[in-house]
Amino acid sequence: MEKKIAVIGGTGIEIEGEAISIDTPYGKVRPRVTKFNGEKVLFIPRHGEGHLSPHRINYRALLWAAKKWGAVRVISTNTVGTMSWHPVGSFVVPHDFVEFTKSRPQTFFEEEAVHVDMTSPYCAEARRALTEGAKVAGAEVYEGVYVCTEGPHLESPASIRMLRQFGDVVSMTGYPEVVLARELELCYASICIVTNPAAGMRKEAMAATEIVDQMAKSADLLTEIIKAAISKIPEERRCLCGSALAEAKL
Repeated sequence: MEKKIAVIGGTGIEIEGEAISIDTPYGKVRPRVTKFNGEKVLFIPRHGEGHLSPHRINYRALLWAAKKWGAVRVISTNTVGTMSWHPVGSFVVPHDFVEFTKSRPQTFFEEEAVHVDMTSPYCAEARRALTEGAKVAGAEVYEGVYVCTEGPHLESPASIRMLRQFGDVVSMTGYPEVVLARELELCYASICIVTNPAAGMRKEAMAATEIVDQMAKSADLLTEIIKAAISKIPEERRCLCGSALAEAKL
């Protein structure tokens, strides 16, 4: 039985494969199909051609394309700033999130009342596989709460002082993916790469190029983590992600 997993890749990660095109109600998506350890994988570049800013990404199209292709599990990669002194170059697997976005479409259900439960927003099975995969790959890995901001500007020191009350790492792309995946009854988990201390956590100013530079150093290890994680994911889902809509509609 094929696991058929989709990987949504953020800044600095590229996975080669057969280029395909998937039409969705929200626009066309151009992912690539590859294989990791014999398992078919759909790689979706989150930012697309030209590297769209986080607030302009067509998140609904990306998740819909994953579902249409046949994926039941989605692994997301995110570059993050640490608010909890994680070492730069380490990894964080979120178990919860807080979001402070403003202008993004965040549901597939615009015409009906659907309230998916987010008590456990990230799939426990997929999270466990990512954590185990990171250890197999020899990476330093932590758990934590992910905070999503709107961007595209980097956060201010005062913002980080506030956000530190809520979470451990911060970036701009993890939401609304996590909710959209739940609405499509997909398993979803994220592997975050710590690329820098968040604003105000050090004296020096933050440059966006730091993110790219650190990802260049971490990309190969991240790919190894994903490969190892996929091998750890069970063929059959034992989680509740696949029945997320059962009691969500009013």
